[in-house]
Amino acid sequence: AAFGRDYIANPDLAERLRLGADLNAQRPELFYGGGAEGYTDYPALASSAR
Repeated sequence: AAFGRDYIANPDLAERLRLGADLNAQRPELFYGGGAEGYTDYPALASSAR
């Protein structure tokens, strides 16, 4: 199993899977672009969902 694309869109993927939380939608067209958009701007799991 591979989780690379899921981790790009969900830096907290392990916690999301553990909690059964929804995953952020992937935006593959931005994965290897030149800026922060699509690389560091995916929202983290809300602390209220933990």
